[in-house]
Amino acid sequence: MTIILNGQERSAPAGSSVLALLETLGILPGGVAVELNGAIVRRDALAQAILRPSDRIEVVHFVGGG
Repeated sequence: MTIILNGQERSAPAGSSVLALLETLGILPGGVAVELNGAIVRRDALAQAILRPSDRIEVVHFVGGG
């Protein structure tokens, strides 16, 4: 199926969770914030948030510094 990840079309297996998508991308969930169709997904809900065709996912990495 096709999803939109940070503004880019991307293929993802049907029935994948947001957590599975992050794992596929090599992203640790502790260092990012995830928005699914305009709503923030809590870290403890990433495995239960199932992707559907045309979902819009925004992943924002935390950056430290000063």
